[in-house]
Amino acid sequence: MAKLLSCVLGPRLYKIYRERDSERAPASVPETPTAVTAPHSSSWDTYYQPRALEKHADSILALASVFWSISYYSSPFAFFYLYRKGYLSLSKVVPFSHYAGTLLLLLAGVACLRGIGRWTNPQYRQFITILEATHRNQSSENKRQLANYNFDFRSWPVDFHWEEPSSRKESRGGPSRRGVALLRPEPLHRGTADTLLNRVKKLPCQITSYLVAHTLGRRMLYPGSVYLLQKALMPVLLQGQARLVEECNGRRAKLLACDGNEIDTMFVDRRGTAEPQGQKLVICCEGNAGFYEVGCVSTPLEAGYSVLGWNHPGFAGSTGVPFPQNEANAMDVVVQFAIYRLGFQPQDIIIYAWSIGGFTATWAAMSYPDVSAVILDASFDDLVPLALKVMPDSWRGLVTRTVRQHLNLNNAEQLCRYQGPVLLIRRTKDEIITTTVPEDIMSNRGNDLLLKLLQHRYPRVMAEEGLQVVRQWLEASSQLEEASIYSRWEVEEDWCLSVLRSYQAEHGPDFPWSVGEDMSADGRRQLALFLARKHLHNFEATHCTPLPAQNFQMPWHL
Repeated sequence: MAKLLSCVLGPRLYKIYRERDSERAPASVPETPTAVTAPHSSSWDTYYQPRALEKHADSILALASVFWSISYYSSPFAFFYLYRKGYLSLSKVVPFSHYAGTLLLLLAGVACLRGIGRWTNPQYRQFITILEATHRNQSSENKRQLANYNFDFRSWPVDFHWEEPSSRKESRGGPSRRGVALLRPEPLHRGTADTLLNRVKKLPCQITSYLVAHTLGRRMLYPGSVYLLQKALMPVLLQGQARLVEECNGRRAKLLACDGNEIDTMFVDRRGTAEPQGQKLVICCEGNAGFYEVGCVSTPLEAGYSVLGWNHPGFAGSTGVPFPQNEANAMDVVVQFAIYRLGFQPQDIIIYAWSIGGFTATWAAMSYPDVSAVILDASFDDLVPLALKVMPDSWRGLVTRTVRQHLNLNNAEQLCRYQGPVLLIRRTKDEIITTTVPEDIMSNRGNDLLLKLLQHRYPRVMAEEGLQVVRQWLEASSQLEEASIYSRWEVEEDWCLSVLRSYQAEHGPDFPWSVGEDMSADGRRQLALFLARKHLHNFEATHCTPLPAQNFQMPWHL
C-alpha cells in the first residue's frame, strides 16, 4: 500500500537513460524488480513507456493543467466579463463552487487511477524505489542510479545548498536569505525631500509600476517563464537534455539559492580529455527564452571546454520568477557550486552570456572579480532604451520607473566594476537589441556597452577625438569598411601595445587608467581604435543565430 501511495504522489517520468551493457554496474537499491532488463541496442536512451491507464490519466491531467494556466492568465478579463453580466452574485457563485468541487474530486480520482497504472508498471516501481532511496541517503551510488532517469525536477533531491561552503557560514558579508547585493538605481528626482506627503503622492505610481512589472512586464521580459511556452517546448527540451546526457556525459544537479529557489543545472566535465581548454569551465547564462537544453551551451561544448549550464528561475526545472534579485541569487549559487563542489578555481572560470543573460554574467564578474574572463554575445548596456522601443511613447515615464524599480538590468554599470578581460560580440543584423531597425547598426545597444566600458577603463583615451573615431568604426557595416577606417588612421598595433604595457608596468593593472593624458590627438585616435577592435568582434548574423565554435574566442589581455 505504501508503494501504491508513492506511485500516486510520485513525479512524472519522461525518459530512462540506460548504460551500455559493458558499463552497467549491479544495482544496489533494495526492492528493485529483477524483471526489468536494459534494451539490447546500441543506444542507452529510451522513452519511458507508460501503461494505458497511466497514459490516458496523464493526458487528462495535463489538459486540465493547460486549461488552468489559460484560466489564470485570462482571469482579469473573465472577472470583468462576469461582473458586467451580473454572474458574481451569491446565488450564481454557490452553484459554480459545487461544480468546481465536483471537478476537483474527478481530477483526484484520475490521479489515483494514474497511480494504479504506475504501480502496475515495473519500470516506474523501480524508478520510485531509487528516488525514495536517494531521498533517504544521497550516496554516490544512489545518485548515479537516479541520474539514469529524467523526471519532474521538483522531486529531484537538492545537491548543493547556498550555505554549504564553510566560508559562507563563517562570513557575515555573504548573502542573506533576503538575497545577494545588487547595485541600486539613483533616485529619479535627486534632492527632493522624502517627506510623508511625497511618499503618499508617489504611492499610486509605485503601485502601478509594481502591478505592471509583476504581470505584463515580467512575462514580456522573460517569455521563457510562461508555462504555456514551456509546455509547447517540452519535447525539444527533453531531446536537448538527452543529447547532453548521452553524447556529453552531462550531470544534472539541483542547487538551492539563498531565496529558496531551486536552480536546474547541467555540468559537462572535459577535464579528463587531452584538450587543454577542457581545464577551463564556461558558465553559460541564457537569453530570455533560452534553456540550457537548447541554448548557448552548445558553442563552448563544441569548442572543447567544460561547461556549466543553468536555467533562469521559473524556466523548466528551476523554480521562482526571473526578477533581477532572483537572477543574481541564482547566479551566486551557480558560481559557488562551480568553485566548492566541482572544484574549479575562479581563475579557471569563464562567464559566457547571450542576450539578457548579460545581466547575471556582469553581476558574477562584479561579485567574483577573480574569474578568468567575460564574453557577452548580443548583449546590451541598459534595459530602459529597449523597453521604451516596444512601448507607446505616452508610457515613457511609467516604463522608465517600472524598469528602474523592478526590472533594472544595468549591465554596463556592473561590467565597469570588473577588472578582467572582456569580449563583446555584436550581431550586425540584430533585430532585438537595436532601438530602430536591424539595418541601423548604430542603434545596436552593444555599441553603448562598448563605449561605456572603454570610457570607464580609458577615460583619457576616450576623450572627444577617441570617442568620435570609435563611433565611426562602429558605424561600419562590413569588415571592408572596418579595415578602411582602421587603415585611414594608420593604427600601429606594436606602438599601442608598447604604450599600454609601459603604463601597466608603471601604474599597475587596476582600472581606470590615465593613459593618453599627455598624448597627441592622433595617438589617442590610434589607441582608441586599437582598444575598440580588441574588445568587440562583429558576427554577421541575426540575434538568435547560434554562435559558431570558431567565433568563441578568449578575450584579449595584455
